[in-house]
Amino acid sequence: MANIVAIVGRPNVGKSTLFNRLVEQRKAIEDNLSGVTRDRHYGHAQWTGKFFSVIDTGGYVTGSDDVFEAEIRKQVNLAIGEADVILFVVDSHTGVTDLDKEFADHLRGTKKPIFIVANKADNQEHIFMASEFYSLGLSDFEIFPIAAVSGSGTGELLDAVVAQFEDEGVEDPDAGVPKISILGRPNVGKSSYLNALLGKERSIVTDEAGTTRDAIHTRYQLFGQDFIITDTAGIRKKAKVKEDIEFYSVMRSLRTLEESDVVIIMVDATRGLESQDINLISLAIKNNKGIMIMVNKWDLIEKDHKTMKKIKDEMMERLGENKWIPIIFTSVTEKQRILQAIELAVKVYENKTRRISTSKLNDIIGPEIEKYPPPAWKGKYIKIKYITQLPTKNPVFAFFCNLPQYIKSPYTRYLENRVREHFDFEGVPIKIVYKNK
Repeated sequence: MANIVAIVGRPNVGKSTLFNRLVEQRKAIEDNLSGVTRDRHYGHAQWTGKFFSVIDTGGYVTGSDDVFEAEIRKQVNLAIGEADVILFVVDSHTGVTDLDKEFADHLRGTKKPIFIVANKADNQEHIFMASEFYSLGLSDFEIFPIAAVSGSGTGELLDAVVAQFEDEGVEDPDAGVPKISILGRPNVGKSSYLNALLGKERSIVTDEAGTTRDAIHTRYQLFGQDFIITDTAGIRKKAKVKEDIEFYSVMRSLRTLEESDVVIIMVDATRGLESQDINLISLAIKNNKGIMIMVNKWDLIEKDHKTMKKIKDEMMERLGENKWIPIIFTSVTEKQRILQAIELAVKVYENKTRRISTSKLNDIIGPEIEKYPPPAWKGKYIKIKYITQLPTKNPVFAFFCNLPQYIKSPYTRYLENRVREHFDFEGVPIKIVYKNK
């Protein structure tokens, strides 16, 4: 992926605000509290016809009490390694700090273009004060005073940045690529799973619940097929969400669900399928997403040859009418069935995009309707003439009949079950509509 810009610097200088300004979306969480961003966060931007990717990073610190300090530094270094251009963001209100000097020394070894961006230069006094950052002796370029909140000065900065790119870049390298998201309660192993798949630390992992805050998008390839896998913040019940940061994290997770093709609902094997998991499944069904359940931490369960079937049966009981949702048991720490889980997600995606020809539908479902026709209503007989799959993103089947208004939900469930019985729509909600013929 050509043309990558990394935004780096100490905490609370406005890196996420600048990131959101460049990608023209509020993708990264912004807050006055330092240390909100922890993982690398990617977005796409364009300026004067050139396209580029932007990486937001956590604040670089040393010697603090923050348990995430070392992991954030690791993520920052990975972003610097990926980038073609580095934006070193500083605060024109506070001026040069010891942390700025320390981080400037850290960057001094790189041969990549570095732009010092003096953020919060929202008046003439602070624009003038930005010149003191020349004392860092780091960049071959001028200091760029900007105000990321309003966008002031960002045009001049971007003119200089895109001049460093040799090619035009790709408008959206993720367009048309299947999107798989991992959702669940806090501390069920979502970030650990992503890291295990990639074989590197893409997301920060600790024993502390709520480590992931932003939705972390990653391009992944399996058997020659590209996917975008998104790790999300853990979702708790609304009543338990006290902090603004957690509230926005949950909102990002729910937005990720809406933008996904397939949702992996990760469940802790030691706790089973909980009400919050059921709520997420219901939301995924409402949004017509492919769904699967990944039961993690299977290594912590004392089991015999009947345990898996017993737990699966209990979960199916809780799913009610949604028994079409597949369940897989995994252990991320033991790397048990982690590849099979992603293969299952791919299969669900294929099911979601499957098209059944009209002739095949009528040849197979037609006899099922003849065997059990719709019940008559007040002496009126309902005749289904033919069936077709509509050209929609999700499987929708139209049944053309003489009296569509008289067909009731039990018969609709019968038809759905027959469609699922003859065609593989495992993990996919299907919709049946009736049209007058």
